[in-house]
Amino acid sequence: MITQKKSIKEWLLNRLNITHKPVVRVYNGYGDEDLLLIMGHVLKQSPLPKTKFKKNFWSNSLSLIRLFIVEPCKQVTVQMEWGNQQLETRTDSDGFYKFEWKAGEKPQPGWHSVKVEVVSGKFSGTSGKGKLLVPQPTQYAFISDIDDTFLISYSSNLRKRMYVLLTKNARTRKPFEGVVRHYQLLADGDKYREQNPFFYVSSSEWNLYYYIKEFKENYGIPEGVYLLNQMKTGLEFLKTGQNKHNGKYMRIARVLKEFPHRKFILLGDDTQRDPEIYTHIVESFPGRIICVYLRHVGKKKKPEVITKIATIKQAGVEVLYFKKSEEAIEHSKKIGLIAADPVSQN
Repeated sequence: MITQKKSIKEWLLNRLNITHKPVVRVYNGYGDEDLLLIMGHVLKQSPLPKTKFKKNFWSNSLSLIRLFIVEPCKQVTVQMEWGNQQLETRTDSDGFYKFEWKAGEKPQPGWHSVKVEVVSGKFSGTSGKGKLLVPQPTQYAFISDIDDTFLISYSSNLRKRMYVLLTKNARTRKPFEGVVRHYQLLADGDKYREQNPFFYVSSSEWNLYYYIKEFKENYGIPEGVYLLNQMKTGLEFLKTGQNKHNGKYMRIARVLKEFPHRKFILLGDDTQRDPEIYTHIVESFPGRIICVYLRHVGKKKKPEVITKIATIKQAGVEVLYFKKSEEAIEHSKKIGLIAADPVSQN
């Protein structure tokens, strides 16, 4: 009976394209000469990368569910090299690991390749590759939420959110009209500097990392560093994106502390707690935030958001509470975040 149950389970996992081979995930890291950071997961069961994207309810539903059929490798030692440094750390209870280290020599700006390898236990020798961003010395950096900021998600309505997640995939989901152009223009800046860096901070789980990357790459949204929430397993997928948002403030604050001489622009929406969190950031880091963009999702503007906006403005920070991305583009031109159109300069 036990063998029969095991065979059924293995058949089902194979149908879902779930692998039992250990995998080392390496997420985009970041840092500068003061501190560098790389994060990831070691998993002994995980979904294989999706290669086919169908417009089919069952296919898309299973594609989402399979992202949460993971089994972590707990308390294994992982190793990576940076120059002449050899670094080690251990995974925690959900297979998550994090390397933090001082560079030694000042790293060159740009993306750097990294390799993380398991060096203990029966999965020793399993490795994964990723990359780390050392931002160019640009004037600005951007921290953006994901759901309902550029990705239409219905975050404030669990029924609608789950419907979209279960019936769409990373290539059939839609961004808000004009948002891709806005982000591309912000990344390009004034055309005379290097590309501005983007940090994507969300309450969504690490389970959705490759899903989000696929969506962004499909639409041409600028590459960046992703800072997501703790991985979930099994039926916890029903609560995806419904995490407590306190950790979001901490992740944003960490980025600001990492780059103390850089000015930031925050992009979010009014569906959850972005106005509250961004107000707290403005108050905690005076003089560091140039502008806050809040997408208005829904029919009526929210009084509590208007109150937070007033607080942010009192701190001397620009705020735009907007409905359409074209409004945000024009505002970004007005305050010099992006280059004005040649026509408007004549």
